[in-house]
This record gives sequence, C-alpha cells and structure tokens, in this order.
Amino acid sequence: MAERIQYDPKPAKIGPDAHEELDRLLNSLHEHGVLRFANDLVSANTKVTEVLVSGLGKPGTLNAIQNLSILGMALSRIQPNDFYKVIFAATDSVNALAANGAPKTDAEAPGVRGTYKMLQDDQLWQGVMPLLEAIKVFAAGLEREVDKPITSFTGKPGQQ
Repeated sequence: MAERIQYDPKPAKIGPDAHEELDRLLNSLHEHGVLRFANDLVSANTKVTEVLVSGLGKPGTLNAIQNLSILGMALSRIQPNDFYKVIFAATDSVNALAANGAPKTDAEAPGVRGTYKMLQDDQLWQGVMPLLEAIKVFAAGLEREVDKPITSFTGKPGQQ
C-alpha cells in the first residue's frame, strides 16, 4: 500500500514580507540622508551633548521650557468645546474690528441721553457681563501666590 504524501501548500503572497519592508525602509532612510545624519550625530555625541547642555543650562532656555509646560498644563484644563468657542469668538471679533476700521473722528459723543440708552440696552449688558466676570476671575488669579507652578497644578508637594 502506498504511503500518504504530506504536502502543505504555502499561502499565496499578497504583499511584501517584513524583510522586504525593512529593506525598503532602510533604502529610503539612506536615500534621504537620514542614516548619514544619524551616523554623524552618534559620532559627534560628545560635541552635541556639550551644545545641548550649555544651551539648556541657560536661564532663558529653562524659563522657555517651563513656560511651555505651564501653557500645556493650562490648555489641558480647558474643555475643547470651550476653547473652540473662545478662539473663534476672538477670531470673529478681530474680523469685526478689522471690517469696521478705526473709529470715526467726526462722530459725536452720545451725551447723557445716549449713555442712559446704552445702559438700558439688554443686548449690550448680555455681551458685557461675561467680560466683567472674566475680568473678576482674572484679577483673582493675579492675586494668587504661586510657589512652584507644578505644585499648584498637581496639588502635590514639591521636592525640597
């Protein structure tokens, strides 16, 4: 009797395999000079490190890094919907200012009656009240003492 033949067909090749993709990536990195740059960077590591350390050790650089991190912390507290509203409201107001131009010099002052009418304008007050509240909150924030910004943000005591 004949023995059974063991044959497992290989699956059809659909796309490049991992080795071919790696070769293609390596070739692309070489063609665009990334490999040469990385090699030069590794070869000059002490010089690059000296430049980075001397640049990062300056007070101005440290302040910039800390200010960027504080900006990131502040942005993380703002809901995207609220941020969207504020940014596009500011954009619309800047566009309105640009469209209306500078105030006209021949316009008359509103006088007592005109001022009284403005004080009775509900739409004006609805627009001004959020600004007044924002100014109050801003002023209260300026009064707050801050030892270290990260301690204020996280609520955790800083390292001594």
